[in-house]
Amino acid sequence: MKLDAGCYYAKTHEWVRVEGDEATCGISDYAQAALSDVVYVELPMVDDHLERGEPFGVVESVKAAEDVYMPISGTIIAINEDLEDNPEWVNEDPYGKGWFIKFTPDDVSELDDLMDASAYEAYCATLED
Repeated sequence: MKLDAGCYYAKTHEWVRVEGDEATCGISDYAQAALSDVVYVELPMVDDHLERGEPFGVVESVKAAEDVYMPISGTIIAINEDLEDNPEWVNEDPYGKGWFIKFTPDDVSELDDLMDASAYEAYCATLED
């Protein structure tokens, strides 16, 4: 399982990376591997405001469709429109070109409720037993 040390992780397998006053979010390598081949991603509208834990989209694979949740509250400023034609990027590069949304966080202290990479790795290990 690949991890990005610069990200925070939710138990629902979303990652978030905050740079300045902008956050980027997608699903973790663990999540994309569990879903297998991603075939479609449904994303929110720019300017949508969503609370932490609220679903913002859906990721569909050959196996299942799963909701994707906001790791922290914020307002959507960009969506990865390229995923419409290239959903496989979620599998190939979940922390890079497979990102889902960019948003302006309401309160970055909400990151304190998420896991760093090592805590998330330990959490995922408990799921595989």
